[in-house]
Amino acid sequence: MSGITDFTVKAADGSAVDLSRYAGRVLLIVNTASKCGFTPQYEGLETLHRRYEEQGLTVLGFPCNQFGEQEPGDAAEIANFCSLTYDVTFPVMGKVDVNGDHAEPLFQWLKAEAPGILGTKAIKWNFTKFLLNRDGQVVDRYAPTAKPEDLAKDIEGLL
Repeated sequence: MSGITDFTVKAADGSAVDLSRYAGRVLLIVNTASKCGFTPQYEGLETLHRRYEEQGLTVLGFPCNQFGEQEPGDAAEIANFCSLTYDVTFPVMGKVDVNGDHAEPLFQWLKAEAPGILGTKAIKWNFTKFLLNRDGQVVDRYAPTAKPEDLAKDIEGLL
């Protein structure tokens, strides 16, 4: 795989989403969860999406239940939560695994392109963020503790 446009993922409704639809856009890809201490980051992610969408940013959320079973709901429950609680308008995809034998191929690629601290590839928790440039290449990986608003300068540099 050479870039993000080589991947197809599942939307929340189970349909296929060819990520080539985001060619030429800056992407912020995040593994999310509705019952996590970092869940309020949805608000910051939505703020970034709305602020920079017209300039070429898209935030993509990928719900994941691998960390403390903090995303137990089905697609409808997750969508309802995101909409009602945080007024999320950015795309929230189908639930994925980000680690292990059944990890979503997109996340396998993201982790290989941007390893974590000391070269570790595994995602440690919910709300790990990957920033990609307009060419579909990974520019940086951010820990769950990185607040979305702290990424604004890096995003602006790519827009």
